[in-house]
Amino acid sequence: MSSRRRRQSGPMTAAGLISFYDEYEGKIKMTPTALVFLAGLFAFMVVAAHIIG
Repeated sequence: MSSRRRRQSGPMTAAGLISFYDEYEGKIKMTPTALVFLAGLFAFMVVAAHIIG
């Protein structure tokens, strides 16, 4: 036997079937409460624009 150990990769890794992704963090961080508030504000603005126009 050889003293070197060969690095073995499984068939799924070698075929590219398993992917590894780094975690991605966006630049904009919002709380769920702020997101709901902005969505409600946007909906209100759309309704007001329809009533005015």
